Amino acid sequence: MPPKAELKPHLSIDELKTRYRQTKDTSEARRWQLLHLVAQDWTIKQAAQAVDLNYDYAKEIVRRYNHEGPDAVKNRSLKRKVSPRSLLTVEQQQELKQILQEPAPDGGDWSGPKVARWIAEKTGRSHVWPQRGWDYLKRLSNGSQYHSE
Repeated sequence: MPPKAELKPHLSIDELKTRYRQTKDTSEARRWQLLHLVAQDWTIKQAAQAVDLNYDYAKEIVRRYNHEGPDAVKNRSLKRKVSPRSLLTVEQQQELKQILQEPAPDGGDWSGPKVARWIAEKTGRSHVWPQRGWDYLKRLSNGSQYHSE
């Protein structure tokens, strides 16, 4: 049987249990539950299987917890400030802004899907999500007529 992993006593077993039961982030809850099980003398492999995590990832969680403490368990992706990549160059955005002042090609109002189709054609992309079209529409329309369709 593999050796039991040792956790540094940053938190008690009860505190680990409380963390995994109270966190609203399901990924973070699984990491807390993994640590709770390891603290109860489960092997990392057993605990990883119980909470459905990859063994190597589980080892990394234990390692980070031991070195960095409880903050290492929190969902790091929430800390990153991710800005969506621009689909259009500055020039293309200016062109779209001018086009949005006129009726849509079908004569109606501009909508997210219509702007997304325009972006796809302009950039040569096979698909642009309607939400991205809606984002550009709201940002560039300056009060033009549009709807969410």
